[in-house]
Amino acid sequence: MVLALSACTPAGQATRDGHQTPASANTRLGVGYMREGMYEPAMEALEKAVRQDSSYQPAHSAIAVLYERLGEEKQAEKHYRKAYALDPKDSLTLNNYGQFLCRSGRYKEADRMFTTALKDPLYRRPETTLTNAGLCALRQSKQDKAVEYFRKALKVNPKYKPALREMARINFVRKNWLGVRAYLQRLQEVDPLTPEFLWYGVLAEQALGDSDAQSSYALLLRNRYPDSKEAGLLVDWERKQSGR
Repeated sequence: MVLALSACTPAGQATRDGHQTPASANTRLGVGYMREGMYEPAMEALEKAVRQDSSYQPAHSAIAVLYERLGEEKQAEKHYRKAYALDPKDSLTLNNYGQFLCRSGRYKEADRMFTTALKDPLYRRPETTLTNAGLCALRQSKQDKAVEYFRKALKVNPKYKPALREMARINFVRKNWLGVRAYLQRLQEVDPLTPEFLWYGVLAEQALGDSDAQSSYALLLRNRYPDSKEAGLLVDWERKQSGR
Protein backbone atom coordinates (compact mmCIF):
# COMPACT_ATOMS: atom_id res chain seq x y z
CA MET A 1 0.00 0.00 0.00
CA VAL A 2 0.98 3.63 -0.41
CA LEU A 3 2.06 5.64 2.63
CA ALA A 4 1.98 9.42 2.42
CA LEU A 5 4.56 11.56 4.19
CA SER A 6 4.38 15.24 4.94
CA ALA A 7 6.20 17.57 7.26
CA CYS A 8 3.77 20.43 6.79
CA THR A 9 3.33 22.64 9.81
CA PRO A 10 -0.18 23.83 10.70
CA ALA A 11 -0.56 27.59 10.84
CA GLY A 12 -0.91 27.68 14.59
CA GLN A 13 2.37 25.86 15.19
CA ALA A 14 4.76 28.74 14.41
CA THR A 15 6.17 31.03 17.06
CA ARG A 16 5.24 34.68 17.18
CA ASP A 17 8.32 35.77 15.25
CA GLY A 18 7.43 33.39 12.43
CA HIS A 19 10.00 30.71 13.24
CA GLN A 20 9.22 27.03 13.58
CA THR A 21 8.62 25.51 16.98
CA PRO A 22 11.23 22.95 18.10
CA ALA A 23 8.68 20.16 17.66
CA SER A 24 7.83 21.16 14.09
CA ALA A 25 11.52 21.55 13.20
CA ASN A 26 12.34 18.09 14.51
CA THR A 27 9.33 16.61 12.74
CA ARG A 28 10.53 18.03 9.44
CA LEU A 29 14.00 16.70 10.15
CA GLY A 30 12.69 13.26 11.04
CA VAL A 31 10.51 13.03 7.94
CA GLY A 32 13.48 14.06 5.81
CA TYR A 33 15.59 11.28 7.29
CA MET A 34 12.75 8.81 6.82
CA ARG A 35 12.44 9.68 3.14
CA GLU A 36 16.15 8.83 2.78
CA GLY A 37 15.72 5.52 4.58
CA MET A 38 17.79 6.76 7.54
CA TYR A 39 15.55 5.34 10.24
CA GLU A 40 17.79 5.68 13.30
CA PRO A 41 18.25 9.48 13.08
CA ALA A 42 14.61 9.76 11.97
CA MET A 43 13.48 8.04 15.16
CA GLU A 44 15.75 10.23 17.27
CA ALA A 45 14.32 13.42 15.75
CA LEU A 46 10.69 12.31 15.91
CA GLU A 47 10.92 11.05 19.48
CA LYS A 48 12.40 14.41 20.40
CA ALA A 49 9.52 16.20 18.64
CA VAL A 50 6.95 14.17 20.59
CA ARG A 51 8.72 14.95 23.86
CA GLN A 52 8.93 18.65 23.01
CA ASP A 53 5.20 18.92 22.29
CA SER A 54 3.00 15.90 22.92
CA SER A 55 0.07 17.73 21.33
CA TYR A 56 1.85 18.32 17.99
CA GLN A 57 -0.20 16.14 15.65
CA PRO A 58 2.26 15.86 12.71
CA ALA A 59 4.92 14.38 15.01
CA HIS A 60 2.60 11.55 16.08
CA SER A 61 1.48 10.99 12.49
CA ALA A 62 5.07 10.76 11.23
CA ILE A 63 6.41 8.56 14.03
CA ALA A 64 3.47 6.19 13.51
CA VAL A 65 4.61 5.68 9.91
CA LEU A 66 8.17 5.08 11.09
CA TYR A 67 7.13 2.52 13.70
CA GLU A 68 5.04 0.77 11.05
CA ARG A 69 8.01 0.59 8.70
CA LEU A 70 10.07 -0.91 11.51
CA GLY A 71 7.41 -3.54 12.16
CA GLU A 72 6.51 -2.21 15.61
CA GLU A 73 2.77 -2.34 15.14
CA LYS A 74 1.69 -1.65 18.72
CA GLN A 75 3.70 1.56 18.81
CA ALA A 76 2.50 2.47 15.32
CA GLU A 77 -1.14 2.13 16.29
CA LYS A 78 -0.60 4.04 19.53
CA HIS A 79 0.67 7.05 17.60
CA TYR A 80 -1.87 6.71 14.77
CA ARG A 81 -4.60 6.83 17.42
CA LYS A 82 -3.03 9.88 19.06
CA ALA A 83 -2.63 11.67 15.72
CA TYR A 84 -6.24 10.85 14.82
CA ALA A 85 -7.50 12.08 18.20
CA LEU A 86 -5.61 15.35 17.81
CA ASP A 87 -6.92 15.98 14.29
CA PRO A 88 -9.59 13.53 13.05
CA LYS A 89 -9.79 15.31 9.69
CA ASP A 90 -6.10 15.21 8.72
CA SER A 91 -6.15 13.42 5.38
CA LEU A 92 -2.56 12.17 5.46
CA THR A 93 -3.10 10.54 8.84
CA LEU A 94 -6.42 9.09 7.69
CA ASN A 95 -4.74 7.62 4.60
CA ASN A 96 -1.86 6.09 6.52
CA TYR A 97 -3.96 4.84 9.42
CA GLY A 98 -6.44 3.41 6.91
CA GLN A 99 -3.82 1.34 5.11
CA PHE A 100 -2.48 0.18 8.49
CA LEU A 101 -5.95 -0.97 9.54
CA CYS A 102 -6.48 -2.70 6.20
CA ARG A 103 -3.24 -4.65 6.51
CA SER A 104 -4.44 -5.71 9.95
CA GLY A 105 -7.68 -7.05 8.45
CA ARG A 106 -9.84 -4.33 10.01
CA TYR A 107 -11.54 -3.49 6.76
CA LYS A 108 -14.56 -1.54 7.98
CA GLU A 109 -12.38 0.76 10.07
CA ALA A 110 -10.01 1.19 7.13
CA ASP A 111 -12.83 2.09 4.75
CA ARG A 112 -14.08 4.68 7.20
CA MET A 113 -10.65 6.30 7.31
CA PHE A 114 -10.34 6.36 3.52
CA THR A 115 -13.85 7.75 3.08
CA THR A 116 -13.22 10.54 5.57
CA ALA A 117 -9.91 11.47 3.92
CA LEU A 118 -11.58 11.72 0.52
CA LYS A 119 -14.23 14.11 1.82
CA ASP A 120 -11.58 16.80 2.28
CA PRO A 121 -11.86 19.12 -0.77
CA LEU A 122 -8.37 20.50 -0.06
CA TYR A 123 -6.65 17.10 0.07
CA ARG A 124 -3.78 17.27 -2.39
CA ARG A 125 -3.23 13.54 -2.86
CA PRO A 126 -6.61 11.85 -3.29
CA GLU A 127 -5.12 9.42 -5.84
CA THR A 128 -3.02 7.92 -3.03
CA THR A 129 -6.04 7.22 -0.84
CA LEU A 130 -8.16 6.01 -3.76
CA THR A 131 -5.42 3.55 -4.68
CA ASN A 132 -5.12 2.35 -1.08
CA ALA A 133 -8.88 1.88 -0.96
CA GLY A 134 -8.60 -0.18 -4.15
CA LEU A 135 -5.81 -2.31 -2.71
CA CYS A 136 -7.89 -2.84 0.41
CA ALA A 137 -10.81 -3.95 -1.75
CA LEU A 138 -8.52 -6.48 -3.46
CA ARG A 139 -7.57 -7.89 -0.06
CA GLN A 140 -11.28 -8.58 0.40
CA SER A 141 -11.55 -10.19 -3.09
CA LYS A 142 -13.71 -7.27 -4.28
CA GLN A 143 -12.07 -6.85 -7.67
CA ASP A 144 -14.83 -4.80 -9.30
CA LYS A 145 -14.80 -2.36 -6.38
CA ALA A 146 -11.02 -2.14 -6.63
CA VAL A 147 -11.23 -1.30 -10.33
CA GLU A 148 -13.68 1.48 -9.52
CA TYR A 149 -11.21 3.01 -7.05
CA PHE A 150 -8.21 2.67 -9.38
CA ARG A 151 -10.11 4.33 -12.22
CA LYS A 152 -11.04 7.21 -9.94
CA ALA A 153 -7.39 7.55 -8.93
CA LEU A 154 -6.34 7.70 -12.58
CA LYS A 155 -9.03 10.26 -13.31
CA VAL A 156 -7.42 12.49 -10.69
CA ASN A 157 -3.88 11.71 -11.85
CA PRO A 158 -3.66 9.83 -15.18
CA LYS A 159 0.06 9.13 -14.65
CA TYR A 160 -0.17 7.72 -11.13
CA LYS A 161 2.07 4.66 -11.27
CA PRO A 162 0.63 2.54 -8.43
CA ALA A 163 -2.87 2.67 -9.94
CA LEU A 164 -1.57 1.99 -13.46
CA ARG A 165 0.28 -1.07 -12.20
CA GLU A 166 -2.78 -2.45 -10.46
CA MET A 167 -4.97 -1.96 -13.52
CA ALA A 168 -2.39 -3.77 -15.67
CA ARG A 169 -2.37 -6.66 -13.18
CA ILE A 170 -6.15 -6.90 -13.02
CA ASN A 171 -6.49 -6.88 -16.80
CA PHE A 172 -3.81 -9.57 -17.02
CA VAL A 173 -5.65 -11.79 -14.53
CA ARG A 174 -8.87 -11.25 -16.50
CA LYS A 175 -7.06 -11.99 -19.79
CA ASN A 176 -8.26 -8.67 -21.14
CA TRP A 177 -5.28 -8.36 -23.47
CA LEU A 178 -6.27 -5.04 -25.00
CA GLY A 179 -6.55 -3.66 -21.49
CA VAL A 180 -3.11 -5.01 -20.62
CA ARG A 181 -1.66 -3.38 -23.72
CA ALA A 182 -3.28 -0.04 -22.95
CA TYR A 183 -2.12 0.11 -19.33
CA LEU A 184 1.40 -1.06 -20.14
CA GLN A 185 1.68 1.68 -22.75
CA ARG A 186 0.55 4.26 -20.21
CA LEU A 187 2.86 2.88 -17.53
CA GLN A 188 5.81 2.84 -19.91
CA GLU A 189 5.38 6.56 -20.47
CA VAL A 190 6.08 7.32 -16.80
CA ASP A 191 8.30 4.47 -15.57
CA PRO A 192 10.59 1.77 -17.02
CA LEU A 193 8.70 -1.52 -17.02
CA THR A 194 9.79 -4.08 -14.44
CA PRO A 195 10.25 -7.77 -15.37
CA GLU A 196 6.69 -8.50 -14.24
CA PHE A 197 5.16 -6.05 -16.69
CA LEU A 198 7.51 -6.88 -19.57
CA TRP A 199 6.38 -10.49 -19.19
CA TYR A 200 2.75 -9.37 -19.25
CA GLY A 201 3.56 -7.52 -22.47
CA VAL A 202 5.01 -10.63 -24.10
CA LEU A 203 1.91 -12.69 -23.35
CA ALA A 204 -0.56 -9.91 -24.19
CA GLU A 205 0.99 -9.18 -27.57
CA GLN A 206 1.24 -12.88 -28.38
CA ALA A 207 -2.48 -13.22 -27.66
CA LEU A 208 -3.22 -10.14 -29.78
CA GLY A 209 -1.10 -11.43 -32.66
CA ASP A 210 1.43 -8.58 -32.74
CA SER A 211 4.73 -10.44 -33.14
CA ASP A 212 6.79 -7.24 -33.42
CA ALA A 213 5.53 -5.89 -30.10
CA GLN A 214 5.90 -9.32 -28.53
CA SER A 215 9.53 -9.53 -29.67
CA SER A 216 10.19 -6.01 -28.41
CA TYR A 217 8.97 -6.85 -24.90
CA ALA A 218 10.92 -10.12 -24.94
CA LEU A 219 14.13 -8.35 -26.01
CA LEU A 220 13.78 -5.77 -23.24
CA LEU A 221 13.17 -8.50 -20.68
CA ARG A 222 16.22 -10.52 -21.77
CA ASN A 223 18.55 -7.54 -22.02
CA ARG A 224 17.52 -5.56 -18.94
CA TYR A 225 16.73 -8.36 -16.51
CA PRO A 226 18.54 -11.54 -17.64
CA ASP A 227 18.58 -13.01 -14.13
CA SER A 228 14.94 -12.33 -13.29
CA LYS A 229 12.32 -14.99 -12.68
CA GLU A 230 10.38 -13.65 -15.67
CA ALA A 231 13.41 -14.04 -17.97
CA GLY A 232 13.49 -17.71 -16.97
CA LEU A 233 9.78 -18.00 -17.70
CA LEU A 234 10.41 -16.43 -21.10
CA VAL A 235 13.08 -19.00 -21.96
CA ASP A 236 10.75 -21.88 -21.04
CA TRP A 237 7.84 -20.29 -22.87
CA GLU A 238 9.85 -19.72 -26.07
CA ARG A 239 11.09 -23.30 -25.92
CA LYS A 240 7.51 -24.57 -25.76
CA GLN A 241 6.44 -22.21 -28.55
CA SER A 242 9.16 -23.59 -30.83
CA GLY A 243 8.24 -27.18 -29.98
CA ARG A 244 11.62 -28.04 -28.47
